[in-house]
Formats: sequence, structure tokens, C-alpha cells
Amino acid sequence: MDAFLQQFQHLQIQHQDITSATDNFNDDNCIGRGGFGKVYKGELSHSKGRSTVAIKRLDPRHGQGIPEFLKEITTLSRYTHENLICLLGFCYQGDEMILVYEHASRGSLDHYLNNAHLTWLQRLKICLDAAEGLSYLHNPRETHQRLIHCDVKSAT
Repeated sequence: MDAFLQQFQHLQIQHQDITSATDNFNDDNCIGRGGFGKVYKGELSHSKGRSTVAIKRLDPRHGQGIPEFLKEITTLSRYTHENLICLLGFCYQGDEMILVYEHASRGSLDHYLNNAHLTWLQRLKICLDAAEGLSYLHNPRETHQRLIHCDVKSAT
């Protein structure tokens, strides 16, 4: 475990910083729930600067544990593309397993596409950008292996 943490040291974020960013995981800052647990919104400093982030806090009742947590860090830290949400960091302290992602400031894709003011040209650009992001994941390059996502959806 120490070797793993050393390898990804640049992505580690202190628990106290995450607790502060989420106002002690206040439900007022909860922006979603998923298979991993609750997702919170907060402002946080990370390896790429300071920004609004999405903070996924593992709920052990959901059946995911240390192997899945480490696999997500290992996998997602390899994939960076302008049309994909990026992993910005993580926290593994005590029983806490937390992942920190870029925040989708425009909301989920399905919510954004429901905007009646979008033109068809804008919608087409969004579709092409989404396809480009999926192509990046599915077509192996020198820097990464093919990734079949199996959970692509437009909603959060």
C-alpha cells in the first residue's frame, strides 16, 4: 500500500481539506448519489490548482472496497482528455476512501441538452465532443490501454 501511495503522492489530498470543502460532508453540499456513495460539491486545492470539484465519498455499504478504490485511481489517473471528467485527487486516511473529480459546471449532459436555447449546431458539437471522448477511451494509444467503460450515461 505504501508503494501505491508513493506512486500517486501528487494526487493525495488531506482529509481535513476535503472535510472543510464539504462543510463536514453537509447534505446541503450533496449533489448526487451513485454506486460508490454520495457525491459532494466543494472548492478545493489539488494538483492542478484550485477549483470547484465533485467529491465522491465511499460508503462501504455499497459493496466497494480498497481494491475497487485503488483500481479507480490507477485507471483514471492515466486518462486525461478535454471531453472527459478528470480525476484530480483522492484521500485514503483511516477508513475514508474519497475520490476528487473535476466538477461538471454545466450539470449532467442530459440536463444540459434539455436547454431549449441550444441550437442544433451546438447540439451537434456536443455530440461530436462526446464521441471524441469515447473514442479516446476505446481506441488504444501509446499512453494507455483500451478502456471499455460499460457505464456511459448522460445523467449524473
